[in-house]
Order: sequence, then structure tokens, then C-alpha cells
Amino acid sequence: MLVLIILLPLFGFVSASLFGRFLGLGSCYISFFNTLFSFLLSCILLYKIVIFGFSYKIVLSPWIYSDLIKINWGFLFDSLTAVMLFVITFISSLVHLYSLEYMENDPHLVRFMSYLSLFTFFMLVLVTADNFVQMFVGWEGVGLSSYLLINFWFTRIQANKAAIKAMLVNRVGDFAILFAIFLIFFLFNSLDYDVVFTLASKMDPFYIKIFNFNFSYIDLITLLLFFGAMGKSAQLGLHTWLPDAMEGPTPVSALIHAATMVTAGVFLLVRCSFLFEMSSFCLNIILVVGSITTFFSSTVGLFQNDIKKIIAYSTCSQLGYMIFSCGLSSYDVAMFHLSNHAFFKALLFLGAGAVIHAINDEQDIRKFGGLKLKLPLTYALMLIGSLALMGFPFLSGFYSKDTVLELAYSKYTYFGHFSYYLGTISVFSTSFYSIRLLYLVFLSEPNGNRQTIFMAHEPGAKMLIPLCILAVFSIFAGFLTKDLFIGFGSSFWNNSIFFLPSKYLICDIEFLFILPKLYPLLFSIVGALAAFFLYFYFVDTFFLIKFNSKFRILYNFLNRRWYFDRLYNEFVSQKILDTSYFFFYKDIDRGFIEQFGPFGLVSFLKHCSHLFKSSLHGSLFHYIVFFSIFFIFLVFLVLYFSFFYNFISILSFFILVNFFLSDSLL
Repeated sequence: MLVLIILLPLFGFVSASLFGRFLGLGSCYISFFNTLFSFLLSCILLYKIVIFGFSYKIVLSPWIYSDLIKINWGFLFDSLTAVMLFVITFISSLVHLYSLEYMENDPHLVRFMSYLSLFTFFMLVLVTADNFVQMFVGWEGVGLSSYLLINFWFTRIQANKAAIKAMLVNRVGDFAILFAIFLIFFLFNSLDYDVVFTLASKMDPFYIKIFNFNFSYIDLITLLLFFGAMGKSAQLGLHTWLPDAMEGPTPVSALIHAATMVTAGVFLLVRCSFLFEMSSFCLNIILVVGSITTFFSSTVGLFQNDIKKIIAYSTCSQLGYMIFSCGLSSYDVAMFHLSNHAFFKALLFLGAGAVIHAINDEQDIRKFGGLKLKLPLTYALMLIGSLALMGFPFLSGFYSKDTVLELAYSKYTYFGHFSYYLGTISVFSTSFYSIRLLYLVFLSEPNGNRQTIFMAHEPGAKMLIPLCILAVFSIFAGFLTKDLFIGFGSSFWNNSIFFLPSKYLICDIEFLFILPKLYPLLFSIVGALAAFFLYFYFVDTFFLIKFNSKFRILYNFLNRRWYFDRLYNEFVSQKILDTSYFFFYKDIDRGFIEQFGPFGLVSFLKHCSHLFKSSLHGSLFHYIVFFSIFFIFLVFLVLYFSFFYNFISILSFFILVNFFLSDSLL
């Protein structure tokens, strides 16, 4: 049963990719039902773990056996894996069902469904692996699948660019993961989770000297693992691929942002909590990077105009909360926010897809407006998703995001308060752009094509059913699972998550002053009201403010993503290309290597040949002198270098054999 959870999406991929030509639309339904059955089995597994506390480890077969390396195809099913399996298969099943209607007019629907199943399969491999190498197979697999899905409409140049960008940016993080795996094997002589995590606390005194500085091996390993997680989870510096990934179909965006690719980095940090708890240095870096990413992404989303990119930056911001929750050693809270976020983020993306589908694939919110009357149910569902994202009281986001901020304040360190204040300010920005999106799309006066808006209509049942299910989970999931995931004394996580007792902060938040607890809620309400009044009552004043030169500088700075893309394009990528061309290609390759390589060797031999040829003028005396010099040199080599002696012996043997054979042939 357990292995079927992983294999069923693979069967769906095989049926659609190999037999889709013969089965037609039936292969799409096979992919959907395979993923649905995988979800049902995941529910059974989660039930057993919640009720009975079971955990399972299955070894299928040997894989790599070489000297000290012994790696099996094995699968680990514990509480952490069970939660991830539930979230992945649940969201994937709904996305499969949604895509049957959303992509029904696309001639390549079968290929799309096969890619979705492949994406799900590799993510399941990643979260169920019991060793780092098998985890890396799933890690690379989701990268490959994301490339295929982002570039699904491969005739569009922007889709090509976005897919290549996602692949290359993630390769940077993957390179760090590889180095971390090498260091883990060097230090532990094993790559199995059980061995590495058991010995982690014993390896803290081991140091390596780099540039005359001593670094702990554990610090290096955790930093490399975190750098790899930054690529997948789009943290500041390696975040640029995430908004551009919106070039793929909308169901792809929902799957990537809610349950698969971007959550892989957070999952890696939680799975390796045994290592990260041994490195306070790395935890502080994680805390700072996560909080800055949260602030950066929330501010960038303020003045974006693409509906999918606004939601994409909200994903990046929420991932920052999960990451800096890991930096607080609150891995259980990070998983709690991850599961809640999956529901309302999938709801927002699929709701945005319903809007885009209704008005002929338009994505610029400045061309929307007045859709509340045409799409009332979609408006209500997106309102629920937006309120959950804002952390509105008693919705799922409220329980997890506020807990993260309260934990940051409870740490009572400079890093903790730094992350708390940045996270609280980010709440204001999140509320502002969420209400701005709702107003410009649904509540404002129509600004788009009259005929297009007039023809807009609600989607069919295959698209509405996933939206309604996600709305229910976005309302109740946080309340129903809070005590299970982060309740004081809950034994749900068992040994799947580790944190030092001195870093357990969940009980400290009960003794906080009331104001630090209320600030996130107050900032959320203020941000929502500011957006509503600016766009509803003071739109003319806000329009004049936009024409102010100082505000235009701020607007351009935020709208153009803090100029990160320009920085990379002009000062990183272009400099690397220039250096590669002018120095490595022209000076090194075409210059140094060719002069001392093939061209130089040929010209040198020609020159020597010319000199030798000019010396052969028929004088017997010169021939005897050359022969004597060469003979003396040969004797010297034979006497002092045994290698040349053996070489001359073998050469002489072949010369004699050749002489006798040629003589006999004559």
C-alpha cells in the first residue's frame, strides 16, 4: 500500500505519455484517478500515524554498493512524510481535476496531464526518501518537471526564457546540495538519514581550516543545505525564477507554489533539523535571510500589475515566514504554516485561473474590473483565499502566521526581534496588495474590453469543485490541526523533527504582552483599509500622488522588483559573458591554449623540421656527429632512467619483428 502512494502517479505518467495517443482523453482521466487513489492511501497512512503513532521504513532493493557507499532504494514513512504526502496528493488531485476543464481546448492536454503526474511522482520520491542520494533524485526530478511545465507552451519565447531561467537558477542551489552530500559522506561515511542524524551531535568538534579560519563541518554542511533550499524555495538572491515561472499554464503555478517545488526547500530544512540544531550560526543566517525575503517580496507585490505575479510574490513572502520559523528552531510551526499555506495559495491561483479563463486569458489587473456581478462565486472564493493570506482572524493563515511572529518576538534576541518587525511590516504590505487585487479585479469599474467582460461567466463544475474544497480547508484547516501540529505536549511529530529543549519557544508565547500579539492583526487591518480607501474613495488623490516625482522613484523601485533582475542581467550575467568571451575565449582558448597547444605544437614541429632539413646537405661528417650525439643521449637515458630502458627494449623488439616480417614478405 505504501509504495503504491508513490507509484500510482508514475503509472499515470506512463499511461498518458506512452499510450495517450491510443487512449486519448481517457489517459487524462487515468492520470487523475491514479493521483486521487494515491491521495486516499495517503489519508489512510496519516490516520494510522495520528491514531497509532506508527512509522514505517521500507527497503526495496540495493542500489549503489561500492566500497563504503551502501545505498538502497528505501522509503521512510513517518509523521513528517505523512503530512507532506497528504498535502502533495491532495493539491495534485484537485489540480488534475481542474486542468481537465481549464486545458480542455488545448490540443496537448494529454502531454500536460502526463507532466503533472511526473511532477507529483518526483515530489513524492523526494519526501519519502530515506537517504540523501535518493532525496537528490527527487530534488532534480521536480526541477526537470518544472522546466517541462513552465515551458509547456514551448512556441512562446517568454516561456522558453522563463523555463531556462528556472533551471539555471536552481542549478546554483543544486550545486550546493551536491557539495553538502559529499561533505556528509566524508564526515559520516554514510548517506542514510538514520546514521547521519544519529551521529550529528557527535560531530560538532570537527573543524576544517579555510583561508586560515576554522569552520565546523556541521556549519559548512548546514550552510550548503540551506543554500540549496534557497534555490527551490525562492529566497532572496535566488528568487528571480519564481515570478517568471508564471509563463506556464495557471494549474502549473498552483501546483508549484502550493505543494511541490517551492515547499521542497522548507521540507529539506525540517527533515535535516537534527543537523541544523547543531549549528546556531547557520540558524541565525536562516532567520535573517527568511525575514528579509518576507519583507522584500511583500513590498514588491504592492505595485505589480500581473495577477499571477502578485500571487507569486505572496508565495515568496510566505515562504520567508516558513524559512525564518526554521531559523527559530520551530520546525513544527514551519510545517503547520506550510500545510495551511498550501490550501489558500492553491485557492488563490486556481481562482485567478478561473478569472483569466473567463476573460480570454488577460492577466493585467488594470484591464479587469466589474467582475463581481459576472463571477460572484469566484469572487467569494478568492475573498476567502485573500483573507486567509492576510491572516484574518480564525482563518487558516491566522493560526500559523501569527504563531511564527509571536515565536520570533519570544526569542528575545536581536535577530528574533529583527525578524518580528520585518514580518509585521510585511503583514501590512500583504493585506494592501491582497485588497488591491480584489478591488481592481472585482469591485472597480470595468476597464477592459466591453465584449470580453460582457461574455465572462463562471467556470464549470470541474473547476468549481476544487475551488470550493480548497475554500473549506482555507477556513477550517488551521483551527482543526493547530493542537495536533503545534499543541503543547503533542507527540504527533515523534522523532521526525528534532529541536533542542533550550530552543523550544512554543510555551513562551503564552506569556507575551498583549501588544506584540496584536500588532500583526492591527497591521493587517490597517493595510486592508488603506488599500480599500485609497482605491475606492481617494482614487483621484492617489492618482495625483503617483505623478509626484519622488513617489515615482519609489513606484519604479518596487514595480521593477528592487532592480534585482537588472542587477543580474547587467552586472552579473553580462559581466560573466564578457569575461567568458574576452578573457577565457579570446585570451585563454584562442590565445594561450592554441599557442601552446595544437597550433603552437604544429608550428614548432614545422620550424624544427625546417631546421633539420636545412642541416641535411649530404656531408658524411655531419651525419656521424648527429649519430654520435643521439647515441650518447640514448645511453644516458638507458643508464639513468629505467622507464626509457624498458621503452627502448620494447621499441627495439617491435623494430626487429617488423624487420623480419617485412623481410619474409619480400
